[in-house]
Amino acid sequence: MKKIVIILEIIFVSFYILTLIPFIIVTEGFEYYTAITPIDQQYTAFNITHIDTLFVYLVLFLASAIVVRIKGRKLPPLLLTFCLVFLMIGIGISIAVMAHLSTDPTGEFPGSNRGSSFTIFFYTYPLMSIILAIVLIVRVVRQEVEISENRQYKNKFLNRLNRLVANKPVWWALILLLPVFVLITLLLLLFGQDSDSIVKVFTQTTTWRFSQQTHPPYLDYQGHYLCTVAACGHQKVVKPLRLGKRNGSEIIVNRQLMIANAYEEMISRYTPAFHRFIRRLYDKYGYPLSKHINTPFRSDVIYLIMKPFEYFFLLNLYLFCTEPEKKINKQYL
Repeated sequence: MKKIVIILEIIFVSFYILTLIPFIIVTEGFEYYTAITPIDQQYTAFNITHIDTLFVYLVLFLASAIVVRIKGRKLPPLLLTFCLVFLMIGIGISIAVMAHLSTDPTGEFPGSNRGSSFTIFFYTYPLMSIILAIVLIVRVVRQEVEISENRQYKNKFLNRLNRLVANKPVWWALILLLPVFVLITLLLLLFGQDSDSIVKVFTQTTTWRFSQQTHPPYLDYQGHYLCTVAACGHQKVVKPLRLGKRNGSEIIVNRQLMIANAYEEMISRYTPAFHRFIRRLYDKYGYPLSKHINTPFRSDVIYLIMKPFEYFFLLNLYLFCTEPEKKINKQYL
């Protein structure tokens, strides 16, 4: 029987770890104030500024789950109580996360997978967390009941009282729930989080269940090639310069994108046949690839990958153009 339980626990833990992957996906994306292409990009489900608060509670929950699973009722009473507190807080936060991810109330996110059966993978992790916490709490209660049943007193009143307080760790955890939550919030304040960060991490977003922010108009998704999506990365990395116009739509422009477009303009003028060949090749492989670059982190990676090509394009522009910088700077005006 023990072997069966161990095998089941291994299966559960393995599946639990795997469910973390799709959950991480929804933490990626763009903030509510960024204009995006709705077909191949998404807004992050959690506010980046306040996500540290969510992360702290996640770590406390996992640490408590591990400790309670290994030690159980053998833990010192106060430590066990704190662990149960964090498990209970984890249940509450997991319920909120599931509700937040379960649906898009606006129905305005065209091309997204929300509303389809795929959404279940987004909230499988918080659901598994709830199951894990409940199982561990029930195990502690059962262990305490067994200890209390084996503990006998000569006095009948003491025996009756012993039975009544058989699950006292859980009751103490409920009593300490709010004080511990307030204490963690105060500690997080010292590290730059707000007192209501646990609320803002949900509300300071857009297109999700608890979102309270509006977003800019969606950008046209057509023709978003590698250098274009690379310009949508983190500002410190990709260094956006301004907004530009392409086919009547606004796009984010950085120097890499301007250099690439200036180079394409140059080869289309001097070697049109070669340009058509390159364009066909690029349309076949580059554009499908660009549709998977839908987070700032992935844009940063593509930006860095394209750096050698950027230098190659720039070298050619300086070799064959009389005013290369003028040609570069006029792109997408």
